[in-house]
Amino acid sequence: MATRAALVTGGSGYIGLQVVNNLLEAGWTVHATVRSLQNEKKAQPLKSLADKHPSKLRLFEADLLVPDSFTEPMQGCSTVMHVASPFLVPEKVKNPEQELIRPALEGTRNVLESVNKSESVKRVVLTSSAGAMYGDAADVLQSENATLHEGCWNTTSSPSHNAYQYSKTLAEKEAWKMAESQSRWDLVVICPGLVLGPSLSPTSDSGSLALIDQLLGGLLMVGVPALSWPLVDVRDVATAHVRAAEVPEAKGRYIIADSKTTSFLDLSKSFKRVHSKPRVLPTWQLPVLAFRLFAPFAGVSQTWVTANWGIGFSLDNSRGIKELGIKYRPVEEMLHDHYQSWAAQRQG
Repeated sequence: MATRAALVTGGSGYIGLQVVNNLLEAGWTVHATVRSLQNEKKAQPLKSLADKHPSKLRLFEADLLVPDSFTEPMQGCSTVMHVASPFLVPEKVKNPEQELIRPALEGTRNVLESVNKSESVKRVVLTSSAGAMYGDAADVLQSENATLHEGCWNTTSSPSHNAYQYSKTLAEKEAWKMAESQSRWDLVVICPGLVLGPSLSPTSDSGSLALIDQLLGGLLMVGVPALSWPLVDVRDVATAHVRAAEVPEAKGRYIIADSKTTSFLDLSKSFKRVHSKPRVLPTWQLPVLAFRLFAPFAGVSQTWVTANWGIGFSLDNSRGIKELGIKYRPVEEMLHDHYQSWAAQRQG
């Protein structure tokens, strides 16, 4: 049987590292890119995986904004998994264009231009986001049966409103455009919800981890906002990527998330059951007026508060279950494993 080889972009990231790990465990040969191999903290988890799987993992340097920097790492790969894309919580974003939109859009374009030059590549698996399907929770209420499905597209985000979701929408649309303009390789898109669960790296700057760090660290003792997210375990996201590469019939977009949103309050209560200092976790929601006063410091507008406050919804994740064979971990298990990983990294 021909060697199965895959390139994973953003191999040192929260999702990327788990994808690399799962591919290696499934017997693939993996090429992984990072921005700099000199960044010891970021590169170390990958180097550890390389030691564990001798001659199966090769590391390369590549930059999303540098054309052709992915061409060499792609050589001999039948599959490219484009995972790399920055995800920051709103208050951390100072310049949406430079920090989110350019790396997402130009990065996707640069990776796929390298794919067009690499004859060995037959499939691209793109890590998009449920955020490319909706911007605010209120958007989903306009969908059929108030349910998020794979035909939904985010039409409400912009550089100044949900910039991360906007960046993922632009990047995914560009990927579909480039895929449809040729016939050698096909595109499968993974659209995860808010990704949580144990991290294989102590240095990830994923926005989902930063948000939960604040909660677990006791910064939200006064209460949590009435917000809900579709959650998914990082291990299930990685499984979805591997299945998308291995199942020949896989096609189109896949929602990879629980079938309904989980409120911030339920999340906090779940963590409280395993936290070593449960009193730092709130069991109540902030009044909306209090959050409106705080909103500017969280990097969100009053319009955003109105469009997300107290709104939960359902998701149709059936295609990923049926076609990719995804078996979702229970949310409670995911959150407890997330906490154990978080606590262990603080003791290390």
